[in-house]
Amino acid sequence: MRIEVIGRGLDITDAIRTYAESKVEHIGKFFDGVSSTIVTITKADHHHKGEYDAEIVSKVPKHDPFVCHAKHEDVYAAIDQVAQKAARQVTEYKNRLREGNR
Repeated sequence: MRIEVIGRGLDITDAIRTYAESKVEHIGKFFDGVSSTIVTITKADHHHKGEYDAEIVSKVPKHDPFVCHAKHEDVYAAIDQVAQKAARQVTEYKNRLREGNR
C-alpha cells in the first residue's frame, strides 16, 4: 500500500510523517484491497495557535475513495481521530462485501 503525507500551510517533519504512516498502516491490515492512502494535514491559521485539519483519502478498487476529516488543536490528535474514522469506514465496507446480500 502506498502512503503519501502532504502538508498545506505547514512543513511536515520526519516525526509527523512517521507518526502518520504508522497510524495509516493499520488501515491496510483491516482490508487488503486498499491500494493507496493520502494523508493531508492543513493548518488553517498561520499563527502559533490554530486548528489542524487532517484528511485521509483511501482508494479501494471498484468503489469510490473513502474520505474522512478531523480537526483538532494538536496535529497528533487530529491524525489519531482521522485514522480511527478511516479504519471504521474500511472495516464496514469489508463487512458489507463479506456479507453480500444476506
